[in-house]
Amino acid sequence: MIHTAGVDVGSTQTKAVIIDEQRGIIGRSLIDTGADVVLAAENAFRIALDDSTLNADDISYVIGTGYGRYKVSFGDDQVTEISCHGRGAVHMFPDTRTVLDMGGQDTKAIAVSDTGEIVDFCMNDKCAAGTGRFLGAASSALDIPLSELGPTALRATRPVRISTTCTVFAESEILSWLGKGKKIEDILMGVHQSISSRSIGLLRRVGINDKVTFTGGVAKNLGMIHVLNENLGLEINVSEDSHYMGALGAALFAMDRALSPPEVVA
Repeated sequence: MIHTAGVDVGSTQTKAVIIDEQRGIIGRSLIDTGADVVLAAENAFRIALDDSTLNADDISYVIGTGYGRYKVSFGDDQVTEISCHGRGAVHMFPDTRTVLDMGGQDTKAIAVSDTGEIVDFCMNDKCAAGTGRFLGAASSALDIPLSELGPTALRATRPVRISTTCTVFAESEILSWLGKGKKIEDILMGVHQSISSRSIGLLRRVGINDKVTFTGGVAKNLGMIHVLNENLGLEINVSEDSHYMGALGAALFAMDRALSPPEVVA
């Protein structure tokens, strides 16, 4: 049995998955990246190994991805997170043709083929607006845990309009609405609507297919899923493992190479 691993070192969190050629994901981990990127990659890999009940010697090939992919010191190779999210999304949802990857520091819209190859992509270019960091600013300003932002926003009845395009000023605008007596849920729905609007703008640049898969950490946010579905007029693909999509794609690329290693020219 061949086992491979993918380690996705993101700006805020590091994910790792272990897969085998028959069962798919058999081990996973999710930790905060912190200041030591090399250590984060090592720890995430170790925890995923423990979860799979395997040892490092059992892993045939490891690929690093994410912004810190070159810091996966024990890896055999690196692949960009765009390629990995595309590959992982099509593997998990074969009908995927458009991917929205929303992480802590950036958001990417990706058009993919039926085999997961990248056809086109674009990234947000206005600060960190439209990313998880924007939600982090709201969490800080309102003193609400990130996990409660989505459910709280879903209780909104009269959402406010968040106009800032910069995370630096997001807290000020949020506090301004709070000072005007607006309800927290209405403010949060405004934040979600603002992020959704910018994300859909990215998707339009690569072409919105009716089979959209949502990946990255923000895919865990029920409020964001609801707003995207509503604004896109369709039901996006989301999985409990959407947060691990980049690591899964990396592990799948690793499996390809483990099963078909390059020929060595004498």
